[in-house]
Amino acid sequence: MQTRVLTGITTTGTPHLGNYVGAVRPAIAASRRADVDAFFFMADYHALIKSDDPARIERSRLEIAATWLAAGLDPNKVTFYKQSDIPEIPELTWLLTCVTAKGLLNRAHAYKAAVDKNTETGEDPDAGITAGLYMYPVLMAADILAFDAKQVPVGRDQIQHIEMARDIGQRFNHIYGREFFVLPEAVIEEQVATLPGLDGRKMSKSYDNTIPLFAGGAKHLRETVMRIVTDSRTPGEPKDPDSSSLFTIFHAFASDAESAAFRRALEEGIGWGEAKQVLYERIEADVAPMRERYESLIARPAAIEEILREGARKARAIAAPKLAELRDAIGLRAMSSVTMHAGSARLPNKSIKSPRFASFRDTDGSFRFRLFSSEGDELLLSKSFKDPKAAGAVQKQMKTLGGTAATLHVLPRSLVLELDGEPVASTPDYVDESARDEALSYLREALDMLAAQEKEAS
Repeated sequence: MQTRVLTGITTTGTPHLGNYVGAVRPAIAASRRADVDAFFFMADYHALIKSDDPARIERSRLEIAATWLAAGLDPNKVTFYKQSDIPEIPELTWLLTCVTAKGLLNRAHAYKAAVDKNTETGEDPDAGITAGLYMYPVLMAADILAFDAKQVPVGRDQIQHIEMARDIGQRFNHIYGREFFVLPEAVIEEQVATLPGLDGRKMSKSYDNTIPLFAGGAKHLRETVMRIVTDSRTPGEPKDPDSSSLFTIFHAFASDAESAAFRRALEEGIGWGEAKQVLYERIEADVAPMRERYESLIARPAAIEEILREGARKARAIAAPKLAELRDAIGLRAMSSVTMHAGSARLPNKSIKSPRFASFRDTDGSFRFRLFSSEGDELLLSKSFKDPKAAGAVQKQMKTLGGTAATLHVLPRSLVLELDGEPVASTPDYVDESARDEALSYLREALDMLAAQEKEAS
């Protein structure tokens, strides 16, 4: 049985060696596994949040699509498409927006970081912050939920967005009474290589220290490699491979035997200039065949466009029926299908909204859960548990407890829930004591509602 794995590729900038080693190469290798149903999309809607330069967006889309294809992505074996070619994605974004709590979006790391930066400089908290940045997590949730992706490979800085996609999908499922969405899991690749740049820091466009993958050709690649910063040790003096950016980059491309030989050469005193030449030749051996394919592809943008459109057709074959099902579920069905009774439309019976638990597995492998209000605001976050049964037992206790019997310790700006004398969950930090006291009343009410439902169910 195949597992659907979805990867988004932001279309800003020009690909460099760090992108290839850390993202492109491992993702393409994973896509070739028989048990993987791989979806790759060009996140060009997301790019609009970061850039308002149309020429840059247009060029970046072409360069990045050509890079993935040149590196070996097989469009016949994966679904490869542009986000902007799937009209169901912005439609789903709006449907999800209508069930997403503002409080959830307020906690998004990127938005909070932008607000904090403004506050530190004395600006209005929302100065320069677009609704696009604020709504980024909902668009990302739509990217994932539209295709029922089970796994989403991400860096650690993106884990929160996957958790938010789960919360949003789960809330939609709860409101409309059916499991419309598969809830995604974040996949963290712990062994993904991170290459140092020209100055020894992580290779990043933000630091302007990148080594281009294809741009400028072989001559530019060699010139850039020759600019890598090294220490002052002269030819003949032993070099330390483990503290050398040259060795780290070389090892990312070379076999174990080649790496061992390069290590010996450094320890035996090879000059930095000669070592850089060896590094360049090793990189070029891998990059040259890909560059040839890249240059052929980039000269035929219409061919790339057709590949992406065919991918979009495959993707829409999944997304369009999904959206039709969702439209019907929320009442946006054809008017001819409305059943009339006694001169008026028959309204669906909607279950009373209630607090809900959302369980998840943390990055360290432990299990936790959140308690959300009917509006989607986070009321409690549990401590870590070694296994899901222990977390489930605590949820069971909370469901039978009731607000008046709950042991809630009041801290200056938060609350802590205890069971049998042991802290098991806490609230978010509130801005002041007034907000904390309001949360205390609301939390007791939510626990009473859970207890009443549990009693009725039993």
